[in-house]
Amino acid sequence: MESTTKKTPQRALHNRVNRRELKERMRQSDEQRVTLSYYKYARIEDPKAFRDQLFRQYQEIGVLGRIYVAQEGVNAQLSVPQENFEAFRSVMDGYDMFQNLRLNIAVEADGKSFFTLTIKVREKIVADGIDDPGFDPARTGTHLDAAAWNKLTNDPDTVVVDMRNHYESEVGHFENAITPDVATFRDELPYVADLLADARDKNILMYCTGGIRCEKASAYMKYRGFENVFQLEGGIIEYDRQVKAKGLENKFVGKNFVFDERLGERISPDVIAHCHQCGVPADTHVNCANSHCHILFIQCDTCAEQFHGCCSVACSDFIQLPEDVQKERAPSMVFNGSKFGKGAYKAFRKSAQTLKVDEGL
Repeated sequence: MESTTKKTPQRALHNRVNRRELKERMRQSDEQRVTLSYYKYARIEDPKAFRDQLFRQYQEIGVLGRIYVAQEGVNAQLSVPQENFEAFRSVMDGYDMFQNLRLNIAVEADGKSFFTLTIKVREKIVADGIDDPGFDPARTGTHLDAAAWNKLTNDPDTVVVDMRNHYESEVGHFENAITPDVATFRDELPYVADLLADARDKNILMYCTGGIRCEKASAYMKYRGFENVFQLEGGIIEYDRQVKAKGLENKFVGKNFVFDERLGERISPDVIAHCHQCGVPADTHVNCANSHCHILFIQCDTCAEQFHGCCSVACSDFIQLPEDVQKERAPSMVFNGSKFGKGAYKAFRKSAQTLKVDEGL
C-alpha cells in the first residue's frame, strides 16, 4: 500500500454524530464546498489500511462523501470545502496511483451533496458478477472525448448503449440510446452482450455517469468477442463539461442521475420522465419521506404536497402519527420500500395504477 509523508493525528475512523443531525447541520451551513467524483483502478494490497489512512486524511480537511475501496482500486463521490481544496489536492498528490487523476466536478451542485464521510472496503469497487480468471479488465474499449463521441454517434453503423440502471436512464439518456430495463450493473453486462449478439460488426458506444462502469463494461464486451467497442471518456459528467467549454452539440437529453443528496443534475431542459403517482411530466427523484419506506421514485410538486413527500397515502398517514406510535407500529407494517427497494422500484412504476387502487396510492 502506498503512503504519504504527511502525518495525520489519530482520530475516530467513523462518524459519531446522528445522521439526521449531520444532515441538518449541512443544510444550515453557508460553507462553500465543491462536489466531485473520481475513480481509479489500481492494485491495493491492503484495502483496510488504505481505507483507514484515507479516512484520517479526508476527515482532517473536512471532506464528506461516499467512497468504496477494494483491491482493484477506489471509487469516490465527494464534497470538499472550497477553502481546503488545495489541501485536498495535496493529499491526492501523496499517492502515486492518483497522479494525473481526472476529477469530475459536478455540473449542478451547491456543495450540500453529502453530510457524512463514509469509506467502505468492498470486494470490488463496481459489483460486476464476473468470476472468470480469463477476463482481462485492462483490455478496455477505445476512449472517446465529446467531439469524437458526437461524430461516431452520427455513423449509421453505431449502436449507443446506456450502461446505467433503469432508474437512471429514465430521467435522461443520449439520443437513440438503448436503455436496458435492468436494476443492477451485474445484470446488465450479460444482458447487453446477448442483446447485441447480432451487432458484432457495429460500433458499440457505451456510456455511464462518470466512466467507471464503462471501464468494466467495454472490457466485458471485448471478452465476449466484440471488437469495435468504445466508451465515453469521463462519462456524462465530463461530456457535459466539454460540450459547454467547446460549444459542441449536446446529444444528451434530460437529467443525469447522481448518487448523492441531489439525485440529479440537469444536462438539457427536456423533461422526459413522468411522476410515478399522477403521470404528469416530471423528473425529480425523491426518497419517500417515511423513513421506514424510503423508496426512490419520481414525484411532481403537486403530489409532493398532496402526499407530504411520500410515495403513498399509507406512508403519508403514517408519518403524521406521533413518533411513539410510529415506532410501535412500524415493525408490523409493510411499505412500498419494503417490497421493492431502490433497484426494483420499476415494479412500483409499472404497477402504479393497480397500486393506487389496492394500496391507497
